[in-house]
Amino acid sequence: MTTAPNAIAEPPGTARRRRLRPSSSFVRFVLRRLAALVLLSIGVTFVVFLLTQLVPGNAAVTNLGEQAAADPAAVAAFEEHYGLDKPFPVRYLLYLGHLAQGDLGESALTHQPVRTDLATFVPATAELAIFSIVIAATFGITFGVVAAMRRNRPTDHALRVVSLGGISMPTFWIALVALYVFFYRLGWAPGGGRLEPGTEPPPHHTGLYTVDGAIAGQWGVVGESLHHILLPALVLAAFSVSLLMRYTRSAVLEVVGYDYVRAGRAKGLPERIVVTRYILRSALPAVVTVLGLVFANVLTGAVLVENIFAWPGIGQYAYQAAINLDVPAIAGVSLFVAVVYITVNFVVDVLYGVIDPRIRIR
Repeated sequence: MTTAPNAIAEPPGTARRRRLRPSSSFVRFVLRRLAALVLLSIGVTFVVFLLTQLVPGNAAVTNLGEQAAADPAAVAAFEEHYGLDKPFPVRYLLYLGHLAQGDLGESALTHQPVRTDLATFVPATAELAIFSIVIAATFGITFGVVAAMRRNRPTDHALRVVSLGGISMPTFWIALVALYVFFYRLGWAPGGGRLEPGTEPPPHHTGLYTVDGAIAGQWGVVGESLHHILLPALVLAAFSVSLLMRYTRSAVLEVVGYDYVRAGRAKGLPERIVVTRYILRSALPAVVTVLGLVFANVLTGAVLVENIFAWPGIGQYAYQAAINLDVPAIAGVSLFVAVVYITVNFVVDVLYGVIDPRIRIR
């Protein structure tokens, strides 16, 4: 075997490092998505700020409460701090400056900074959402693949009926029935909350009791937390499982007849390899989209479920803020919801580019 006279041998591992290095098209793709994320974030802050300005009544009374608003010094300090005596564009720029410093205002209900309230309530919702989405992804994708591979067979028909039922039934109704059956009638599940009333929470590290309990070595607290989170997580996952199962089934059926799938089977590859490496990977873009939206929906839309299970999360905080017209808290929750959706969409877009390189150049 001969080599070109001017060829220079590459050091070992150079080709592998070149393959692992991000391509310029992927970098441009990510930068475009980051630019869109920044523009969307600015747009969301403008909409939230505009809505807070359109709230009828005195802004000082709305934010400080009637007692504090009766003090002229407090009102003057509030107006100076937030620039209420300045033109609208200046007020918006001041609002952005406060947001950059993490200042979301003070809740009229708890009399604490909204940032502190969110830091207290968000971890509970995040823990519930993570468990729910793990359950939903595990069962939804698995059942969707099984239904697609057994198309028009009894297994497929049974799973489609279950999926239709899960999508049709309201989540709050499933929560009420589950609480009545498994807590009141059978006594298998606790009534609500994250821990039993007499149990001290683990030392705070992340706000997730299962993680904090494991870090502190309090395995009894971890077990109790898992016992409390299981039923609400299953209830939240019911709709998500059904949705993921239907989308996964459709996506798998779309690619199962492609030539490369038939070629893989003709080579004698095991069905497990054909399904996981040939079929499921091609179906992943559609599934990832739904999975991202489901996670964002679970993280931000569990208001009724959290109230039914007395779960001290962001949904319960938003509900209390809404019924008490706590404008700073409502604005803070709105910003949190918007940031969650924008971030999830960005992550989904990047995963799209990782899974399917063709999307990077569109």
